[in-house]
Amino acid sequence: MKRRSAVIVALCLLLSLFIVACSSKDNKSKTGAEEKKTPIKIGILASLSGALESYGKDTVTGFELGLEYATKGTKEVAGRRIEVIAEDTTTKPDVAKQKALKLLEQDKVDILVGCSSSADALAVLPLAQEYKRIMVVEPAVADSITGAQWNKYIFRTARNSSQDALAVASAIASAKPGATVAILAQDYSFGREGAAAFVKLGEPKGLKVILQEFAPMNATDFTAHIQRIINAKPDYLFVIWAGSANTPWKQIQDMKVAEKGIRIITGTPEIAAMKAMWGMVGQEGYSVYYHGLPKNPVNDWLVEEHKKRYNRPPDLFTPGGFAAAVAIVRALEKTGGDTNAEKLIEVMEGMSFETPKGTMTFRKEDHQALQTLYHIRFEKKEGFDYPVPVLIREIKPEETAPPIMNKR
Repeated sequence: MKRRSAVIVALCLLLSLFIVACSSKDNKSKTGAEEKKTPIKIGILASLSGALESYGKDTVTGFELGLEYATKGTKEVAGRRIEVIAEDTTTKPDVAKQKALKLLEQDKVDILVGCSSSADALAVLPLAQEYKRIMVVEPAVADSITGAQWNKYIFRTARNSSQDALAVASAIASAKPGATVAILAQDYSFGREGAAAFVKLGEPKGLKVILQEFAPMNATDFTAHIQRIINAKPDYLFVIWAGSANTPWKQIQDMKVAEKGIRIITGTPEIAAMKAMWGMVGQEGYSVYYHGLPKNPVNDWLVEEHKKRYNRPPDLFTPGGFAAAVAIVRALEKTGGDTNAEKLIEVMEGMSFETPKGTMTFRKEDHQALQTLYHIRFEKKEGFDYPVPVLIREIKPEETAPPIMNKR
């Protein structure tokens, strides 16, 4: 009886071990499946209200469309669903930092995208390094983002101030070698760094900056600034401006700057801002993006889908959000859906990808996307309630490759 009892006990023990082993195997299998189903979370920091509201909303719209395009409508990569969480920075650096912390700590996002304002972006950059998360900067422009304040987790699909400066310098130098230039810009990082970049990069092309005027962000009267520019008698006035509120265009027209022999050059803003720019008809400029300029299949898709869904064409920063989404998806495809920052850095450095502006490439040294810009002329066209940017020529990525300014 004792021997029989011992055998029964032994069999029970073996059966228990077998059940535990099977259970353990099943649990591991379920864990792997669950991990596969874990969504990739992307947090977007954008100005969904405030002075740059249109920038933020267009960026988010562009990102969603880019995500759809890059994943062929599945919004999945490597079998993992992509979840997008957008937060409003209200165009305030302290709010941007607070919202970034919320995305990182509460929402546990894998990747950050933003911001609409350079000041907002600069407030968030250190968090990308602290939390070891990739941050794709779009559409903030300040040189310091991929310069003095850069860290290895930062990639930028937006162009930077030096790319703008090189585009403008190229346009002016080809039209009037040795020209004198005055600058009117907003008094914050975007305006200040844009002006500094033009001074630095315009001089080697023979251009001389004779006056710089910086207007406060909340200014509504630019009379004194414009009058000093008129008195200086430059060949060109380069206007560096963001947003469609509190713009200087009407006063520039009212004070007849162009009629005094001063050529005006600027970047094409969003369509709402161009409606106040009738004084720019016949003047030249550069464009980061206007929907009628790029000729490629990706832009064709974006324009067609945007018109279909929103009954209007994509605007200034829609393609930037689109490009950020494409870059992230292409990188995740290369890592097999792995969001580990070190693995993403490895595949993103030097990576080229197709966008509505053509091919972009993340430069290995500073992760700045090299990209096409456009030399344009503003023309009056029937059926448009704003001066239309018409292409003079594409400025190729190698022409506006900015200096490497980080301390890598």
